[in-house]
Amino acid sequence: MAHGTGADPRRGRPVPVRDGLTSAEAAERLRRDGRNTPPAPRYTLPFLLLVGEFTHFFALLLWGAAALALIGGLPEAALAIATVVVVSGGLAFVQDSWADRIGWRLLSRLPATATAVRDGRRIRVPADELVAADVVLLTAGDRVPADLRLTEAHGLAVDEAPLTGRRAVVRHGDGDTVFAGTHVVAGEAEGVVVTTGPRTRLGQSASPVRQARRPSGPLTGDLRDLTAFAAGAAAVTALLLFLLPVVSGVPPAAAFLPAVGLAVALVPLGLRPAVHLCLAWTAQRMAHAKALPRRPEATERLGAVTFLCVPEAGVLTRGEPSAVEVWTPQGTVRVTGEGYAPEGGLDGTGPAVAAAQDLAMTAALCSGGGIHFADGRWRPVGDPVEAACHVLAARAGADTSLSAVEVRYPFDPHRLRASAFAKGSVHVKGAPDAVLPRCRNPGGAEAALAALTERGLRVLAVARRDLTAPPERADDAERDLTLLGLVGLEDPPRPDAREAVARCRRAGVRTALVTGDDPRTARAVARSVGLAAADAPVLTGAELPDDLRGIGELLDRDGAVVARASPEDRRRVTVALQHRGHVVATAGGGAHDGDALRRADVGVAAGAPACDTARDAADLVLLDGGLAAAATAVELGRGARANLRRVLTYCLTGVVGTAAPFLAWALSGGAVPPALSLLQVLALTVGVDLVPVLALGSEPFERRAPRGRPPSASFLVDRRLAVRAAGVLGPVAAVTALFAFGVVLWVGGWQWGRPPAPLLLAQSSGAAFTTAVLGRLAALLACRSETRPFDAAPWSGNPLLLGAVGTQVLLLWAFLTVPSLAGRLGGTVPPGFVWPAVLLAVPAVLAADTIHKVVREHRSAG
Repeated sequence: MAHGTGADPRRGRPVPVRDGLTSAEAAERLRRDGRNTPPAPRYTLPFLLLVGEFTHFFALLLWGAAALALIGGLPEAALAIATVVVVSGGLAFVQDSWADRIGWRLLSRLPATATAVRDGRRIRVPADELVAADVVLLTAGDRVPADLRLTEAHGLAVDEAPLTGRRAVVRHGDGDTVFAGTHVVAGEAEGVVVTTGPRTRLGQSASPVRQARRPSGPLTGDLRDLTAFAAGAAAVTALLLFLLPVVSGVPPAAAFLPAVGLAVALVPLGLRPAVHLCLAWTAQRMAHAKALPRRPEATERLGAVTFLCVPEAGVLTRGEPSAVEVWTPQGTVRVTGEGYAPEGGLDGTGPAVAAAQDLAMTAALCSGGGIHFADGRWRPVGDPVEAACHVLAARAGADTSLSAVEVRYPFDPHRLRASAFAKGSVHVKGAPDAVLPRCRNPGGAEAALAALTERGLRVLAVARRDLTAPPERADDAERDLTLLGLVGLEDPPRPDAREAVARCRRAGVRTALVTGDDPRTARAVARSVGLAAADAPVLTGAELPDDLRGIGELLDRDGAVVARASPEDRRRVTVALQHRGHVVATAGGGAHDGDALRRADVGVAAGAPACDTARDAADLVLLDGGLAAAATAVELGRGARANLRRVLTYCLTGVVGTAAPFLAWALSGGAVPPALSLLQVLALTVGVDLVPVLALGSEPFERRAPRGRPPSASFLVDRRLAVRAAGVLGPVAAVTALFAFGVVLWVGGWQWGRPPAPLLLAQSSGAAFTTAVLGRLAALLACRSETRPFDAAPWSGNPLLLGAVGTQVLLLWAFLTVPSLAGRLGGTVPPGFVWPAVLLAVPAVLAADTIHKVVREHRSAG
């Protein structure tokens, strides 16, 4: 197999068995054959998305209403209804497209790399730069980057679900072909690239334009249900309120248009695209904080997280382990050197150094991965622990040429060991509690192990057994071993880990450490970053109760530690905490963590070392792997939920305020004329509300560190929001608009049951429209906070806010004074005597909102 440490060839470091292509050859093939670009992701044609905005349930109802109006001899009404559908659908399409572009741009930031052999060295290269004849190395958790013919395979198992559409794990051996896009679930292999890009099997099976629905989550389903319910309720209500005036003697032609206006008023047309855009903006903010959401919906779900299960390596620590101490039966050796650089040495007595050199060779022989020099520094190739073993061998001056490796038994999360047959021996490394029981002479190892783990070091046990031929099964090879010693690996805590733990606690998020390390190491690391609580348990996976209820009761506290946890244990912990009512975010980066990440409410791929399988299963990828990025993502998710509630409150307030004039007309049996026309409703819901909704969706929240228990994970429209929008803000805005409308009619001499003169109706409708716009302006200010007065939040933090207020005022002026617009909408500038009643809308809405907040806060405190 093409192995190698990747050390500097100028220093005469050993080279792999197969040198692979040279950089010049790879560059020439790349120029000739093109990039190894995977098939384009499934998408829906923009034209079909646009058509969908005009053919959903509510749009079809309006098209039907337009057709009835045209048949009934009301061409102007038909044109007005068609305008509603076209304008609202077009704006929704633009907002959705904008949100999608943000999402695809963020996904393109996820790095896709592969391990290849170039110039005799094992390196990481961008997957799209692979070319035919490249030598590629695969390990568990990798996504196969191109169609490969296997030259060597050791226990390789591949999940071919991306090709077949169903999970099917297939075992492969030497000479077999594995295909691009599939995932390695077990084992290791070396292969030669045979086809790349569109010429792969995955590329050829993909149509140039493939249709597929976007994956939907809880929020999408809730919004779809809310919109469908609103559309159905609007259709039924409009039909009833059409029939009621007709029964009272109102001509059907006169009752038709107000009924349609009520239907339009009851449906928040811009809600869904506004929500998508809000989530996309939040995802962009998370990406700037090195936390990349793979699905925009994950941003909202993160805001409801109450429990965070994290591994140790790469999240609480830097994820850059290095060997600092080697214990052997001949003595202890200190390892010198920095990072992954091969420069360094061993410091100890002569016999101990010789024993450590022998141990280092064995550790490297049974390790894949390696190191390579790129961008001015040495970097790991593959698993960081295995890279650390190669660095140890290089510093020890051991023979790290792996040409003698005949059979490899890859690491398994259940065996907790990896081994290889080479040079007439089986070389084994793994967790001490998985290796020491298989050794014949582990004397003194337990005391050394305790001393190393109490210092927070990760420990590997290294052993060997002489054999003449390699056994077929790993268990047969890994017995009757001779212990060579223990390797202590130091992985320093991240400098921001302690503050990140404190931020999670301030946000009301409980944190547990779920790791595969020794319990003493896990406890030491948890204490060093302030995660371990005094009363929290420190358990191993084997000590967890068999039933989920018991696990939940045991771990439902802050600072718990679960060590020696298998992938199944990680999944059981996640499910148990969910049964306790928690919204769980589970972090992991291993090849077998996919099930736990998919089962979690939010799956988090832990940083750059995370394997492809973990990234594909996750909702959030921590680009720097730190808990600080996860804490920031939770805080931004809280802000996204708060902004969504602001948007929902504003939209539902507008629904109530806009629907009230049509309800007044219907309930009066047509005696009171509609205060608003259908096109005025369109101007309000699509024109006046567009920028305010965007401003509320981008309201800054970083200045307010979230504290206390997170909000409920249930649907955003709860009783508290509904009472505020439909019981306080909406009714006050509706009453002020109807009051201004009535004042103009009364002063103008209108009599009950008689149609007003055209000029009087235009003036009174203009007064109602102006009051409705000002009521929305006041609602915009009130909705900036769910608990604080409208003037508590500074204006400087949201540049869109001033633009939203200015846009509302500018549109109001245009709708009332531009002759072509005013004539079509049916309103004009209100007379001077009614302006006090019109302006009353602003203080009335703000006062009602403030009183409601004070009363609710008082009740909550009581």
